[in-house]
Amino acid sequence: MAMVFINKAILMQYAHSMTLLTLQQLATTLLIHIGRRMGHTKAKSVDILTARKLLPISLFYNANVAFALASLKGVNIPMYIAIKRLTPLAVLIAGFFSGKGRPTTQVTLSVILTAAGVIIAALGDFSFDLFGYSMALTSVFFQTMYLVLVEKSGAEDGLSSVEIMFYNSMLSLPFLLFLIIATGEFPNSLSLLFAKSNSLYFLAILILSLVMGIALNFTMFLCTIVNSALTTTIVGVLKGVGSTTLGFVLLGGVQVHALNITGLVINSAGGVWYSYAKYQQKKNKTLNVVSDVEAAHRK
Repeated sequence: MAMVFINKAILMQYAHSMTLLTLQQLATTLLIHIGRRMGHTKAKSVDILTARKLLPISLFYNANVAFALASLKGVNIPMYIAIKRLTPLAVLIAGFFSGKGRPTTQVTLSVILTAAGVIIAALGDFSFDLFGYSMALTSVFFQTMYLVLVEKSGAEDGLSSVEIMFYNSMLSLPFLLFLIIATGEFPNSLSLLFAKSNSLYFLAILILSLVMGIALNFTMFLCTIVNSALTTTIVGVLKGVGSTTLGFVLLGGVQVHALNITGLVINSAGGVWYSYAKYQQKKNKTLNVVSDVEAAHRK
């Protein structure tokens, strides 16, 4: 939840989002590499075959973050969070087409309610920015793709969260360096970074952004590997309720409208219903297992 506000705060000071992403990936690579050399992590050494297999995750991940950062330049935080809550719908659709089966009626209806809330909130967003909305929706697609691939890599290849993080950040660097040069961010972004380094406030939020980015990626990859891509997006919906409320009062840029509030309330209700439906599904599954065990004992 904090990462959204940190990114918004730093982008208000430093608009070069691709350079920020490059710095975050460089910091991650160096941290894990040094940690492995000092024996603080059990991450294995670089393997070309594994790197080739994880290349799509890196591409989708960086595309997701790049489009998300670009969207934050034009979209206020409550609306950004609402749009990102379309991710569970995208993950469910991806899971259906990948052979995971059809979701339950409650899950389907809750996701539709969440999506309806996004549309209603968008109608009441006076600060509507077509470019920002397009960037956020594109980010949803890429986030879905990389979460599904992370889940698959953890389950099939037995890779840890730290290992996936290391390959992801390492493989990202050449791609990101090419982008910041191709888009014209470099070298202006670097000179501006040095100029702003005199500000203690800017340095504080920059370091905080790098540290929080590493912590967020680690926990997100870990959650996806241990649980599933769907569970990770559910947690995202739940934290979005708090982020949306804070977004109205922090950092500015929000014009409150009845449609906007109504849509966000519906969106939040859909997220809560979604989580309740998944909880009930898990509870029923556990009860069925217990019943089967008891029936077996009676025999």
